[in-house]
Amino acid sequence: MGQGGKPRRAQAYDGELGAAVTRAQQGDEAAFAVAYRIVQPGLLGYLRGLVGEDAEDVASDAWLEIARDLGRFQGDGAGFRGWTATIARHRALDHLRRQRVRPRSAVLEADVLELPGPHSTHEQALESLSTARALELVRGLPRDQAEAVLLRVVVGLDGPAAARVLGKRPGAVRTAAHRGLKRLARELGVTDEARRTLGESK
Repeated sequence: MGQGGKPRRAQAYDGELGAAVTRAQQGDEAAFAVAYRIVQPGLLGYLRGLVGEDAEDVASDAWLEIARDLGRFQGDGAGFRGWTATIARHRALDHLRRQRVRPRSAVLEADVLELPGPHSTHEQALESLSTARALELVRGLPRDQAEAVLLRVVVGLDGPAAARVLGKRPGAVRTAAHRGLKRLARELGVTDEARRTLGESK
């Protein structure tokens, strides 16, 4: 985990992402392509957790809206990541409504960044899995917990940003995210002792 609890991968790219977005807003198409390459993998993983095999179609719809409204965006790289996740989530929910599939309960927001350091090793266990296996496990969680984990670990949002995407209070988000990560850790057979060891060696 990086400073403030943000995954290192996302943190490392947010400076480059912010610069690319600024250039893209000035009409630089190559810069927009850079922003797309940075954001798309996490966005697609998030959408796979919501709509399964239709994720690429939903992502395409989301990027059309992102490109159309890019001039309205104000913020840095981390902000752009959250903004695109919000758009993608709206498109995913629209897609589910069209299919007449109602999301299970209220979707959760990931305030995992506020979990104590050693507990973030649940996340390490996830990151050790192949993407396909991780998404399979996450999709088995209750919807609120699944979306919390997806936004935090796959998209790379910090807790407050994930809470904004989902329109929920950070406290409720923190609880659901924690439960989801604990459940995943149990399924992966990660014991408390192993988590402590991981936390100490991180």
